[in-house]
Amino acid sequence: MMSLVGGLIAVLLGIIFLIQWFGLFIKGLMATLPIMFILGGALAAYLGYEELNDKSASETFDDEKTELKNEVESLKEELKSLKGETEEKED
Repeated sequence: MMSLVGGLIAVLLGIIFLIQWFGLFIKGLMATLPIMFILGGALAAYLGYEELNDKSASETFDDEKTELKNEVESLKEELKSLKGETEEKED
């Protein structure tokens, strides 16, 4: 209950101070917006760059995965042929 009352008082004081100091609020907004845009744009560019790197890394991983699958299949076939040869020798 106290947090509700405290929150309502804070909202009321915020509205009063915003109306009273609206000119200073606009000046502060004008001072912070360019920096926020610069930092936000730099972050977006960095994340886009990282996404491209991750995408290219996953493509090379898929190629290696395919090569390994092919190697496993060839080793399975070789193992089957060796088992077949040993069974023929035992007979």
